[in-house]
Amino acid sequence: MTNEQLEKINRFTRRDLTEDEVYIFSVILCDNEIDRDCERFSDDALEKLSSLFIGKTGIFDHDPRSAHQSARIFDTELVTDASRTTKNSEPYRFLKAQVYMVRTDENKGLIAEIDGGIKKEVSISCAASERLCSVCGSDKAKLSCEHVKGRNYNGKLCHTVLSGISDAYEWSFVAVPAQVNAGVTKRFLSDDSTISSTPADESCTHSERELLSSIRRLAYFRGGLSRAEEITAKAAGLDVTQLDALRRSLENEAPSEGITVQLAGGNAPDEESFSDFSMR
Repeated sequence: MTNEQLEKINRFTRRDLTEDEVYIFSVILCDNEIDRDCERFSDDALEKLSSLFIGKTGIFDHDPRSAHQSARIFDTELVTDASRTTKNSEPYRFLKAQVYMVRTDENKGLIAEIDGGIKKEVSISCAASERLCSVCGSDKAKLSCEHVKGRNYNGKLCHTVLSGISDAYEWSFVAVPAQVNAGVTKRFLSDDSTISSTPADESCTHSERELLSSIRRLAYFRGGLSRAEEITAKAAGLDVTQLDALRRSLENEAPSEGITVQLAGGNAPDEESFSDFSMR
């Protein structure tokens, strides 16, 4: 650990910690590859997230309860790997975060699991105001188009480009991240949601999948992971009209204490003006 790293860590502490008191590791939070949900971050989104994730806490399975806070990001770096190309034929870029934990008797087991590669995969929660169709450029946060994620058009995979990042909420250790490369790096400096992102049911229409995704996101920020799982189960089998009614009821429901989204300036966002999502 360098003195510069320790200085960056101590910006977030009430007293200056010593090197012996701190455990550090690095994670890949997200990248510009098309993920399991047929979505990817734009370069602008990665750059914005790079600054927003400094100081953000790490938890487990996107459970917002404070008892599950385990670590904090103290620095980030946007890395370009020119030797690797994404499915979208672009140079591979990823957002790498440096993370610290305070060594305690309680977290010895967690540190051992990180070192042993057991706790590895991570996922992020953030807000994006733009969800652009890769084929026609339409913003699906405002108006749907005829193109379907996962289908090929003129030989290219249709996907959603996430941009217009307005906030970053947290990052979590999870079992199955949507972004394949997201996770703990093997060694520090040696060099790689919200809600369960379940695979889309092929029997669902495009509109139903979009509504289900919105419902999961809204439910998470109304009551955490348990609320999201409860509402997702209730939504199974509903038709488009019923799903839309459920979405509207969630939009009018007050957020649970402790997970209200606040942007710069203290203004609460309009739920219809952006998309909340998690990359798992």
